[in-house]
Amino acid sequence: MDLALLRTFVTVHRAGSFTRAAALLGLSQPAVTSQIRSLERQLGKPLFLRQARGVTPTTIGDELAHKAAPHLDALMEIAQSGLDDESSLRTLHLAGPPEFTAERALPALTELTGDDGQGFALRASFGTAEEALEGLAAGHHDLAISTARPRGALLTATPLCDEEHVLVAAPRWADRIDAEALRLKGAPTLENLPVVEVHESLPFVSRYWGSVFDSRPAASGTVVVPDLRAVLACAVAGAGLAVLPRYLCAHALDRGAVVALHEPAVPPLRTYFLVVRTGTLAMPPVARAHEWLLRAAASWC
Repeated sequence: MDLALLRTFVTVHRAGSFTRAAALLGLSQPAVTSQIRSLERQLGKPLFLRQARGVTPTTIGDELAHKAAPHLDALMEIAQSGLDDESSLRTLHLAGPPEFTAERALPALTELTGDDGQGFALRASFGTAEEALEGLAAGHHDLAISTARPRGALLTATPLCDEEHVLVAAPRWADRIDAEALRLKGAPTLENLPVVEVHESLPFVSRYWGSVFDSRPAASGTVVVPDLRAVLACAVAGAGLAVLPRYLCAHALDRGAVVALHEPAVPPLRTYFLVVRTGTLAMPPVARAHEWLLRAAASWC
């Protein structure tokens, strides 16, 4: 059986469509369709059911993918790592949100970039959850950290950790909000208070207000900057209140540069997922980085 046909088949099985598989393989869609039909003729059985949007594997298709995929992944790892150049480092490509990746993931993974024979070179890309998952699906990254759980069989997601959000401001702004009134009456009015956010839509403040106060904030951003580290710096400087991950503002809280304006009994949480292309955990560098991040995350929560 032609290994090229099997590789195309496994890619279609994981992608769920001929179009997506063609993009991943660098082939035209007619070429992918032709290869799948050729494999089906060899086996004498259909492997996929064609639908309006994508394809669904038949029972035979699922069985073949289960048997063939691990071996194809192992062969691909051998081809990528090379047999002759044992001194070369495999490059691991990671994508994720800039703040979490910089503050959490990269410091943990740099321990695996040594020359112990199992290390790898590391490359990181920052972007939104959508950008990270699209790049992972297209083969540009090996691992992605995302706040969105991907759908479909192409990508496999594992919960990494939960991030607690805190409503903070410089101490001088705390006097503007009566903590007891906040507890008894619910959400404070923001109409006369400046807000620091990462986007005009106030995603962090809106999520906090919806989760804690079951309402929408009546405010607009006074300072809008697309990086949570810059949001923290502006909050410390007194630019206004902000909603930030606790891990990011913990030091500023400890030294009194900002104060928590509210401590709800159930704080808002956001879950991070560690995502890989299905099957790539058979590759040692990907598996090692994946396991290392999961272990490191146990101390982040």
